[in-house]
Amino acid sequence: MKRFGVMAVLLLGVVVTNAQMQVAIDKFKTTYESELKRSGVVGSAFAIVADGKVTRFNYGSANVAKNQAVDDDTIWHWASNTKPFTGIAIMQLRDRGLLKLDDAVTKYLPELRKVHNSHGSMDEITIRHLMTHSAGFRGGTWPWGSGAEWEPFEPTEYSQLVAMFPYTEIRFKPGSKFSYSNPGIIFLGKIIEKLSGEDYEVYIDKNIFRPLGMNRSYFDTTPPHLLKHRSHSYYIKDGKRTEGRFDADTGITVSNSGLNSPMGDMLKYVQFLISGNDIVLKRSSLEEMWKPQLPVEVDANGNRGFTTDIGLIYFLDTTLGKRHFGHGGDQNGFISYIDVDPDKRMATVLVVNTDVAANEASAITPLRHAIRALY
Repeated sequence: MKRFGVMAVLLLGVVVTNAQMQVAIDKFKTTYESELKRSGVVGSAFAIVADGKVTRFNYGSANVAKNQAVDDDTIWHWASNTKPFTGIAIMQLRDRGLLKLDDAVTKYLPELRKVHNSHGSMDEITIRHLMTHSAGFRGGTWPWGSGAEWEPFEPTEYSQLVAMFPYTEIRFKPGSKFSYSNPGIIFLGKIIEKLSGEDYEVYIDKNIFRPLGMNRSYFDTTPPHLLKHRSHSYYIKDGKRTEGRFDADTGITVSNSGLNSPMGDMLKYVQFLISGNDIVLKRSSLEEMWKPQLPVEVDANGNRGFTTDIGLIYFLDTTLGKRHFGHGGDQNGFISYIDVDPDKRMATVLVVNTDVAANEASAITPLRHAIRALY
């Protein structure tokens, strides 16, 4: 196939040539730039990996006040795209014989027995339930969500969550359905710390970042030597732009949303997802994370969004491919999406530094549709 310049990517049963893929990428770039401009996004980066070739686009500003353009060194906040790193760490510990996915969470975090569970014993909730967002915990870290200025950003200490346990409830029978939960991922982070004897950030750096060469990736506040590359974040509402908190500390929610990284480092991560790296995680364990565990139920309007099933942390969209998976992130003005199809040897990475969800001209949904068309 290579002799005839054909790229090994299959789409709807048709072989896609390098030339055809380039036409699709050029078309996407036009859509990408026009949608970002139309919706008022300040800065963005996009990358596509297709059969070993990487194409990257940068757009706009990383810091309006300093007239700082987005470039290849710009460092972004990846929000919930942190979660898969937590999942990979759990699988590493499983492979080392330190835990089982069907272990009770209370085996490692007995304090969770203080949570109210009208559906049974807290000892019945497993690590697998946490990794499939099916344990029954609420969605948000805090129970507040009105957006009032007095509401806390994120808890800085685990003791703050523990203090809330007597006022927390399990909302449905664990394992019965998917319901996205940030606290569940925080508990996975605490298990990683307990079993490894290291802070979550240290463990991930040693066991994932370093082996993958992600040397400019870190959690929460930025090291001084990288501050000049750190993107600011923004909100657009009713045509008005405001700034997000710069260099925010995600506190105890670090395993849930604390990752900061330049696009180049994230491309090393997606290359690992496509091709593997047994030093980080054996391939069979990585592929286990992409197997459907539960269907994602439709919403009141009969929509699933861009997801059909939940695997172990990763979301699947089997309408695009048998093993098409990914994750998204949304926090403090930053929005990101990572999609991977290992069978097509493709991945896409999109990040923006402007939350335009409240803007009628939001670019995010049109761009998600445009990205899907690439596969």
